Parts: sequence; structure tokens; C-alpha cells
Amino acid sequence: MPALGFIGLGIMGEGMACRLLSENVAGTPDSPVVVWNRSGSKCQVLKERFPEKSIDVKRTAREVVESCGITFSMLSTPEASRAVFEGPDGTLAGITEGKFVIDCATLAESDMKRMSAQVEQKGGRFLEAPVSGSKGPAHTGQLIFLCAGSKSVCDDPTVGASLRAMGKATHFFGEIGRGTRAKLVVNSLMGTMMAAFGESLALADSVGLDSNKMLEVIGQGAIQSPMYALKGPKMLKKDHSPNFPLQHAHKDMKLAVDMAKAAGVAYSVTEGAEKLYREAREDKILAEEDFSAVFEAIQKASAKPAPES
Repeated sequence: MPALGFIGLGIMGEGMACRLLSENVAGTPDSPVVVWNRSGSKCQVLKERFPEKSIDVKRTAREVVESCGITFSMLSTPEASRAVFEGPDGTLAGITEGKFVIDCATLAESDMKRMSAQVEQKGGRFLEAPVSGSKGPAHTGQLIFLCAGSKSVCDDPTVGASLRAMGKATHFFGEIGRGTRAKLVVNSLMGTMMAAFGESLALADSVGLDSNKMLEVIGQGAIQSPMYALKGPKMLKKDHSPNFPLQHAHKDMKLAVDMAKAAGVAYSVTEGAEKLYREAREDKILAEEDFSAVFEAIQKASAKPAPES
């Protein structure tokens, strides 16, 4: 198998690249993992973590694509993605006939359609593959890939082996843009669930209930959720170490609300949750914390009544 490229070693990309190496999809002298990141230090950290593997660090995203038949990309925001993709030494500049690009970021549907058209115009093929999952699932190979675009790329044996190493499931939705639609549905539901969970915990505390006991109750009924079980105890301890930064969660919520408006769908519950994240994001510290930090904004905005005498 030839070299395998990976662009973007942030919160998600680092874990995904690690899985390609640890699961032996690539990383040999004949099939190195070729990487680039905006801050080069993360590339060096990856090399130090896998000293026995063949990892080739390039100076630009263009060099990664030029060196590889298949390149994965995972960048944090639409702005970063466009800058890296369309820059003079970016992803698109390295595309030639037959190159595959698999973009795993959560962007607007229009972004994915634009990038797909640009890649195809140069003779390459493009797979949209945003993921459901955060930092932990990225490191343990438990992501869910929501794919659309080139079916031939999705069915390619090397791409398939890579997706299986990085994730527990892959779904193909058809024409380009539908993967992003699926991702925004999932993430808007997740964000709304977290906002409602935060409000419920704040209410329980304000009316004098034992918050830990309420977590136990929630975990025993029909509303139990792996997310609540994982995040709840940390939220009560004010531990919002970022697995999915709040500012990124808000970005996805806003994209989903815009998608719903364009589709003429009533989305008032999610719109209310999006407003909570938007207000929380104004706090620069909370913006970089985990999306569970919306709980802190809810508590701050709550007028806690004085206890009865």
C-alpha cells in the first residue's frame, strides 16, 4: 500500500492518525503516514509517540497530497478548512488525476460541495466523511463516519481499512452534502440534550435536591444516556476538560439551525439551545472548554432563590 496522508492533528485528528498507526493500516517504510499540521510541534509529538513507525512530516498540506494517493483531512473550523484547502500550498494545490481526498470536518453543506467540485475539476475524487464522536472515541477507534460523495472512494479497500481502524461504523448517504446534513442532525440533537441536561441539573440544585442522587435517578430511567453518565459527574465537579469544545458545538448548532430554516422545519427547541451556546461562547474561557460548560453559563444566568428559613 502506498503512503497515506493525514492533514490536521488537533483534538480529533491526533487520535485518528494514532489509530492508523496503532492498527497497522500504515506506518511502514513502504507505506508511511505522511502528516502536516498548522503547528508543527504536534507532528513531532506523533513521531515521538510512535518511534518505531514510519511517519513523514511535510512542510505544507500540498506536499502531503502530492506524496499520497489517499489523504484524510480533519480541521477544526470552516475558516481553517478553507484556508488550508485553498491556500497556495494547500490541499487543492496538490491534487492531480486519481488523488483521493477524505474530509472529516464538520462544515456547511456548501463547503463540502465546493471542495468536491474543486477536487473533481482537477481529476481527483472526494469523499465527505464527518464523524460522530469526540476526543475519546477518536483515540479508541469508536467514531461513526457519515459519508457522502464518491462511492468509489468509500468502497476503496485502503479507505475502508482506514475507516474501520478509526471508527466502529461507516454509513454512506449518497450525493455530496448528505453526510454533512446527517452530522448536523446528530450534533444539534446532542447539543440540545446537553443544554436540557444542564438546565435540569441547575434546577435540581436550586430547589435543594442532591445533584448526585439526581444523576443516579436519571441513569436508572428511560432518559438514561451514555453522554449523561459520562458528563454528569464531571459537570458537578466543574470539570469541563475539552473533548468537544463549546465553540465548536455552537458552530454546529448554528449550522443546523440555518439548515432547518432553509428546509422550512420548525426547530424552536434547538434554536433555544443554540442561543444558550451562543451566549456561553461569549465567555472566552468557556468557549474553549468542553461543550458541557454550557452548564456553567446556565448556572450563572440562574437566579438561585434564598433557602427557606
